[in-house]
Order: sequence, then C-alpha cells, then structure tokens
Amino acid sequence: MSENNSVNGTATAEVLSSPFLKILIQQIRGQDTYGTYRKWSDELILKPFVVTKQKKREISLEGEVDPITQARIMAFFRAVAAGIEQETGLISQVVIDLSHEGFGWALVFSGRLLLAVKTLRDAHRFGFDSLEKLAEEGENFVQKGIDLAKRFPEVGNL
Repeated sequence: MSENNSVNGTATAEVLSSPFLKILIQQIRGQDTYGTYRKWSDELILKPFVVTKQKKREISLEGEVDPITQARIMAFFRAVAAGIEQETGLISQVVIDLSHEGFGWALVFSGRLLLAVKTLRDAHRFGFDSLEKLAEEGENFVQKGIDLAKRFPEVGNL
C-alpha cells in the first residue's frame, strides 16, 4: 500500500465525485466504530466493490456468504436508501434476506412503498466491474426510488 493509501490511481476524480459514491463512502465510514478507515482514501474504501469477471469466477459458491460480503451488500443498499432519503425526505429502510446459498432479496422501502427491489443471486460474488459501473448502478437505483417516491408520496408516508 502506498503512503496515501491509493489504489494505483485507477479511479478518476470525476468518478469519485459521483453523488452515489460519496453517499456509499459516508455509509461505510459511519459504520466504522473503531476508526479503521479514518486515514484510508475513498478509492481504497471502495476497492472491495470492484470484482472483475475473472475474480468472480475464482470465488467459490460453496458454503455461506461471508460476513464481509454481506456487509458490502448492506452498505450498497443503505447508500441507495440514503440517496433516496436525501432527495425526498422520506425515511427509508433496508432489508436484506439472504439464504445460506447466496440467494435472496434486497428491499429498500419507505412506509409501505417499495422504492428498490433487487433479487440477489450468487451473493458470494457481489461486486461491479469498475467504480464507474458501481456509481451507475447505484445512481439508477436511487433515481428509480426517487421517481416512485414522488409518484406515490402518500404511500411512502404511511
């Protein structure tokens, strides 16, 4: 690891300035009770979310989904919820139901309104090809959730 904890300068400042990635970094740092990530660069914090196709093939689907991967999935969807909450003012919650085989659901809801739904398959291999894909996917979830919240505000407030 280099002195500034960067990941070989692979991410551009433009990517790291993505609103979704900023929220995701906030969520991860917010869960850091021991200050482990205090001196880490944003890029280093996001590095575990980038899982290349080759790396995905190397990850075994045998056994339980490890707690670190589960935490990564939860952080991603908490960031989606926080992004929706910032824009709409509706308090959003996240529920992850994951079987021991890596199949399940991720739900983001407010009141009785489902803002984002994702079927999880092969959760052992959760990740994105690049930081750009991570930002794009997250921003898509946030935007769709905002659209739903604005379309059905009364359901979100129940």
